[in-house]
Amino acid sequence: MSNADQPHILVVDDDDRLRDLLTRYLGENGFVVSAARDAQEARSSMAGLQFDLIVLDVLMPGEKGVDLARSLRAEGATVPILLLTALSETEDRISGLEAGADDYLAKPFEPRELVLRIEAILRRFAQLPETDDAENDSDADDVVQFGAFQFDLTRMTLQSGDDHIYLTTAEQALLAALAKRRGQTTTREQLHSLISGNAIDPGASRSIDVQVTRLRRKFEEDPKQPRYLQTVRGRGYVLYTD
Repeated sequence: MSNADQPHILVVDDDDRLRDLLTRYLGENGFVVSAARDAQEARSSMAGLQFDLIVLDVLMPGEKGVDLARSLRAEGATVPILLLTALSETEDRISGLEAGADDYLAKPFEPRELVLRIEAILRRFAQLPETDDAENDSDADDVVQFGAFQFDLTRMTLQSGDDHIYLTTAEQALLAALAKRRGQTTTREQLHSLISGNAIDPGASRSIDVQVTRLRRKFEEDPKQPRYLQTVRGRGYVLYTD
């Protein structure tokens, strides 16, 4: 496989040993890898290179990983972001999802799990349309309508008329899971398992709550009193299309 065919990953971590380990391991598993020790170096790299995904440590000197993620999203960057957190940093993980991260992985972790998470995110991201030329490629049965919005299960895109609404890959997966089960309640644990493929995560329920809150802001007229993506108290969530 040529470099042109290999996803380019940016690893941002102030821990020299871990950064070097991840750079080497990801390189051995089919990725082109660049590395940065902090947010400033990451920004410099992004100014001159295009990346397919950023592996970003939460706790770094200077600008924190969560702050960098939030800033990139505010600037309109759509590059997927996977956060690296410590097991005790539940609030940081939640903050990262609120900031627009696509996924997180708690330290310590097996490098192979990181590769699997990256591959899952890249698969989801690859389904985004590159141009509007593919506007009508999907079958009508694959489009779920709720109010003025249409979610395309084939292309994983959310639209309102001609306007495309940006979704992170995690938000795409969450909305797809709910759309496929529209009208049926799905528990937080089930949603987390469907999105991440990992059924064991002590922070799963809160993570799903955060993603649901972000989704509501994108298509509910009043996110605090949702019409379509509703909470079923004590059970989970349901997407209504009527």
